[in-house]
Parts: sequence; structure tokens; C-alpha cells
Amino acid sequence: MVNTEVINVQKSIYYLWAKRLMDILFSAILLIVFFPIILIIIIVIKLDSRGPILADTPRRVGKNGKLFKMYKFRSMVENAHEILRENPKYSMLYDVYKKGSYKLKNDPRITRVGRFIRKHSLDEIPQALNILKGEMSLVGPRAYYPDELRDQQKKYPNTINSVKIVLSVKPGVTGFWQVSGRSEINFDKRIEMDADYVRKRSILYDLWIILKTPWAMITGRGAL
Repeated sequence: MVNTEVINVQKSIYYLWAKRLMDILFSAILLIVFFPIILIIIIVIKLDSRGPILADTPRRVGKNGKLFKMYKFRSMVENAHEILRENPKYSMLYDVYKKGSYKLKNDPRITRVGRFIRKHSLDEIPQALNILKGEMSLVGPRAYYPDELRDQQKKYPNTINSVKIVLSVKPGVTGFWQVSGRSEINFDKRIEMDADYVRKRSILYDLWIILKTPWAMITGRGAL
């Protein structure tokens, strides 16, 4: 559990029920429709590089600061996160990673298959399981790493209230900034867009984001 307060933006109980029902239906359909692609991804990951099928990544921050394991297909070399944080060879790259809002444009840890599935957000498909478990929603803010939130709030102290708003809801597999073509923005602008989504969220708004997501996947500019 991340020790943080949240600022709740009240929504009707009918919206919350409808959103949960939509999450269950869409994630179940997603797993069925993508099942052949899932099998292909599993095979090519195993053929391409050594390591597990799913990424062994640190836990993410969910609703009310609760930590959870987010499922993703492995798109990097084995133990990629430990390598970046602990291997002296990558110390300069780790500094760039932190300064760049925890993103790297040219990450040497990404595998050949990983580059393709990340570009088209196919690595995100297993998060349908997180949705079914109630840890995530189909549409919502980004699921941040604990150290990312801690470090970025120090860098951008004006984002503290936005973070509190964002952590009042479940993180999403896709979201507003991912489908808006602005996925490469810095943390301060990204967290404000996430907080703005929390304030404005509705079933129609969620459906609009869902409808825009396939194009974002095809063009490689957004998340699933």
C-alpha cells in the first residue's frame, strides 16, 4: 500500500455499476477475440528470447494506493527492471529514464518481438485478467510505479493534488492521453490529463475512448 491520501470525485452508483459491467463484458470479449493472437504471441516470445511469457515487473499503484501485479507479455530481456536499476553498466541510462518521466525512447532492453508488440500495445492484452479481478478498469488513468509517483512528485510538486485524484479510481488499460496522440508527454501534463479524465468520466466518455483505442493501437501511438 502506498501511503497517500486520495481526493474522491463523486459519481453515481449507476455509473459505477455500469462501468464494472462494461469492464467484465469487454475484457471477456477481448480474451475470446484475441485468443489466436495470444497463442502466436506466446510462441514468438519463447522463440525470440530466454525468459518467462509474462513480464516480471514491479507492482503498480492501484485504487487508494493499493499495490497490485499488472500482467503484461514480456517485451524486454529477462530481469529487465533489475538490470536497469542495479547494473552499473546502465546507471547513465537509468538517470535518463528517471529524467524522462520513466520512459525511454530507445531502450536496449527491448527484444525484437517486444518492439513490435509494444508499438501496437499487444503486450497489454493480459491486463484483461486484471480487469476481471477488479484491480483495473478498461478505461482509466495510467497504472504508475510507486517510485515513479514518489520521484515525479518531487520533480513536479504542483502535481500532488492531481495524483490524489488519480489514485481515487482504478487504473485503466487505455485512457484519454493514450488515445489523444500525446503519449510522450512529461509526467506533469500526463497526470493532469489523467486527473481531468477522473473528473469528467462517464459511460459515454469511456465508450468514446474505447472506440478511439483500436486506431491508437494500429498507429502505435497509444495503449490498449
